[in-house]
Amino acid sequence: MDLSLFFAGTGGSVPGASRGLPAILVRRGSDKLLFDCGEGTQRQLVQSVGLLEIDSVFLTHFHADHWLGLPGMLKTFALRGREQPLTIYGPSGLNDLMAGVRFIYGRLPYELTISELAPKETVSGGDYRVAAIPVRHGPRAFGYALIEDERPGEFDPLLAERLGVKAGPDFGRLQRGETIDGVAPAQVMGPVRHGRKIVISGDTAPCELLVAAAHRADVLVHEATFIEEDSERALETEHSTARQAATVASEAEVSLLALTHLSTRYFAREIRAEARSVFAATETPRDFDTIEVPFPERGQARVLRWSDRLRASETLREGTGSAA
Repeated sequence: MDLSLFFAGTGGSVPGASRGLPAILVRRGSDKLLFDCGEGTQRQLVQSVGLLEIDSVFLTHFHADHWLGLPGMLKTFALRGREQPLTIYGPSGLNDLMAGVRFIYGRLPYELTISELAPKETVSGGDYRVAAIPVRHGPRAFGYALIEDERPGEFDPLLAERLGVKAGPDFGRLQRGETIDGVAPAQVMGPVRHGRKIVISGDTAPCELLVAAAHRADVLVHEATFIEEDSERALETEHSTARQAATVASEAEVSLLALTHLSTRYFAREIRAEARSVFAATETPRDFDTIEVPFPERGQARVLRWSDRLRASETLREGTGSAA
């Protein structure tokens, strides 16, 4: 089951020449979940992976840089003749927000559900869930954790054969929990394996609840609006410095920290260097970069640069042209 994060916008409150406003597209199998939808998000998607049929939108809070792209995207879906239902989740006040902007997107040909979440409430995705984490950015702000269910342990086919189970359909039945010819699944299955976990902070000051929620996450996406020399400003506005975000990652023992909500005040390398002095496994994704999150037995999460993808595509086109 594929799991990835696509960074449609990695900037802070003000868009820059190379960084759009906050938006992260999480793809898990066929499910497509959008976390925040800053101004210009649909344009960012159209220019990169395409404006996909998103299943759900999760808003972290109601500052304009995190939702202003939503009405336009809803209208575009309508103009394209979308029929698939769409659910928007967020903190209390979401109903009022969407009622206030309904005049922009008007009547929709698809079912739109507005769902206000309570702190720590979860949304089920079948074999995973998305949990709303109260964070420190005003009275109504969430981070989100996507947490997969546990997976069965690894099946040992050689041991199963030694115990008298014939290869073929019976192997599958064993893995699904049936006892075959007196052989129980527990005899041939390894320990239960944890599912993957990704955590998105939204805007927040350092937060103990977020540390707990991100414990041993595969990826923590954390805002880093300031650097440490501006820590007083970060405190006043309930944001985090790069060092503070790295400290959260270190305390939570995450595998990879991705810093976003980057201000035009700083170069990305400044932010990354400050964070890496505390937590080495830190990246500062650019717009259109992707983080792929494999199952742990298949390796660590890794950043795939959009620029590398473009170069590879250009090389392929040149090679095809030469062959022709």
